[in-house]
Amino acid sequence: MTTLVTGATGNTGRHVVTELLRRGEPVRALTRDPIAAAKTLPAEVELVAGTHHEPATLGTALDGADRLHITVTTGLAEVGPELVQRAVAAGVRRITLVWGGWVGPVEQAVADSGVEWTRLEPQEFMSNTLTWAESIRSEGVVREPYDFPSALVHEADIGAVAAVALLDDGHAGHAYNLTGPEALTSRERIALLSRTIHRDLTFEPITHEQAVDRLMATGVSRADAEYVIGWYAAPTDSSTTVDDTVERVIGRPARTFAQWVAEHAGRFTI
Repeated sequence: MTTLVTGATGNTGRHVVTELLRRGEPVRALTRDPIAAAKTLPAEVELVAGTHHEPATLGTALDGADRLHITVTTGLAEVGPELVQRAVAAGVRRITLVWGGWVGPVEQAVADSGVEWTRLEPQEFMSNTLTWAESIRSEGVVREPYDFPSALVHEADIGAVAAVALLDDGHAGHAYNLTGPEALTSRERIALLSRTIHRDLTFEPITHEQAVDRLMATGVSRADAEYVIGWYAAPTDSSTTVDDTVERVIGRPARTFAQWVAEHAGRFTI
């Protein structure tokens, strides 16, 4: 029984790998750069070169895999259905999927695949806070257009839920809304960061368009930038309301933002 994890060095994929290994399961990690991945992933992981954006090249990666974890990333909508089709044809019988924010072509292909599937629908990742790191280090300032509460979820909890759904029965056909244990505004997160790194930090509002332009400057398309900033402008109830799904699935409370900050505090200091 082998699990193929796509996006194995990404925000959530690496935590899926860690959780599967912790439970004694063999893991095959799909990565564009196995040499670089070997420096960050445990030695027990079987590294396979490739990308889920090119399904036709994944024959070796899928060989003998009966479980598959997919993270929906930019550009996967066009090829994701083919990936799912090839995986099922190769013998995959259980799939977990971290959605792309809505039920698109990949999510629908998994639901229609005929095999056991679980869709993970995390709300905002706590790791999004890292986008503040540079301005905090250089200026002690965070600039955002909105200050609504967000029920941020720790990436490791997403990985833990994925591992449970991949290995344990009873999760097939479920779509799990994943949040952390509290909803925090940007100002509240900044205050917690300030106390942790022992530095006064300031929140400065910017306009919606400034936020879109800033995101586009990183290489994101205008459509994607508008979608992301629009999500912050009009958050849904599911993104602002705490949900206990993480605790129910993995049997322990979801990690707090304070725990995440303690793990990453060094990235916000000079």
